[in-house]
Amino acid sequence: QVQLVESGGGLVQPGGSLKLSCAASGSFLSIGVMGWYRQAPGKQREWVALIAPGGITNYAQDVKGRFTISRDNANNTVSLQMNSLKPEDTAVYYCDFKIKTYDTGFLDYWGQGTQVTVSS
Repeated sequence: QVQLVESGGGLVQPGGSLKLSCAASGSFLSIGVMGWYRQAPGKQREWVALIAPGGITNYAQDVKGRFTISRDNANNTVSLQMNSLKPEDTAVYYCDFKIKTYDTGFLDYWGQGTQVTVSS
């Protein structure tokens, strides 16, 4: 059984920084793309950043230059370093891994979500 566990959310002032992490555990063959999404109150979940197994990254336009996604393939983790945070970054952040198990092709697995609040 595959589980993703997130950590690192919290309250930060505008202009501050936070680092989120997400780790996969359980039995599986491989992890493909890892990503971060967020959902603000009253809004749909939106994509924030993605990283491929080889390290190629892609970012949503409104976080480009402020957020950095990275992965540690040996430890099955992904991180999101968030700098220059703005109030509009306030949301619940979710990690998403595409994981291949012994029984299936690549499927989406989601973390439980972690709250990020940017406020003075």
